[in-house]
Amino acid sequence: MMAGTRACERIPIPEEERPRERLMTFGADALGDVELLALVLGGGGSLGRALALFESCGGLLGVATAGAHELQRVKGIGVAGATAVSAALELARRLGRLELPHSTALRGPEDVARYARASFGDAPQETFVVLGLDARARVRLVRTVAIGSVAHVDVHPREVFRPLVRAGLHSVIAVHNHPSGEPEPSQADVELTRRLAEAGRLLGIPLLDHLVVTRTRSVSLAALGVVPGA
Repeated sequence: MMAGTRACERIPIPEEERPRERLMTFGADALGDVELLALVLGGGGSLGRALALFESCGGLLGVATAGAHELQRVKGIGVAGATAVSAALELARRLGRLELPHSTALRGPEDVARYARASFGDAPQETFVVLGLDARARVRLVRTVAIGSVAHVDVHPREVFRPLVRAGLHSVIAVHNHPSGEPEPSQADVELTRRLAEAGRLLGIPLLDHLVVTRTRSVSLAALGVVPGA
């Protein structure tokens, strides 16, 4: 059986079935994750090396959160492959950040969630970010207020509102990630949201929403009724 398997592995892939040719013919969305990763790696045996990378890291999300040195530990992945994958993933994150509108008004929480998921939704620690808006709901300021542990981040209203007051902004949206992959807000998230809403009311910079995001999902605490008057 093993000999037969090895023989199958030596059979060359028909040209029309190779990832590069399939992408050129059908477009990138016709390829699977392993095939796309193989194109990034390039070189001989790229499909096998891409599959090994997926299996070692636990899928695409594991690859995305691993550093170049971790990727290089996988058999068959050298410095060139590890750095190429890391660079491609970073470009994807930066492209996601460009989706946050700066010159037009936010249409809803999904605009913010999409940006946050791309920027830090897969971060290994909880990261708390505030977006300051002008009177027309346009984003004028983005600040990382705090970075915590895998399950907690300490945030003080003073640190949230200080840059907003200095910039003379009209309102604020808060957002942080849950590395666990579960976007449901904790009781601590609910209590923090209420404190921020009260501080915003006193300062005249209302909290419009507080979003919890993961790599693929998000929850709006305003939609849950936690933000008074939102």
